[in-house]
Amino acid sequence: MATINPYLNFAGNTEEAFNFYKSVFGGEFISVLRFKDTPEAGKIPENEKNKIMHISLPIGKGNVLMATDALESMGQKLTVGNNFYITIQPESKEEAERLFNGLSAGGKVEMPLQDAFWGAYFGMFRDKFGIQWMVNYTQKK
Repeated sequence: MATINPYLNFAGNTEEAFNFYKSVFGGEFISVLRFKDTPEAGKIPENEKNKIMHISLPIGKGNVLMATDALESMGQKLTVGNNFYITIQPESKEEAERLFNGLSAGGKVEMPLQDAFWGAYFGMFRDKFGIQWMVNYTQKK
């Protein structure tokens, strides 16, 4: 069965927020990926390249707190209340498709399920009730 984790969006201060969360929860970051490290780095303004594209901090047993900097230069507008997603980590590509298609029915797909540059099968949507979801199946190599 899939696991579910919160995914937070920040207005440019993700690194500060996650250093704070790390000081409270302890542990070490699983990953820290900056916008300068992405295939789209050439499209990012110089002053935003060091911002966080993805960060994750394990909390407790099997839970991971994740986040990104929402960049207005990329068309993202952060509003308190829309600054989080529920992330589903399915166990198979088939489960990813079933959950994505089921939960997005009647909603608005922001990014269809597709192979992502970080090695996952990934998609994003807002369900018909306004809840934001990400489906991220980490493909076995």
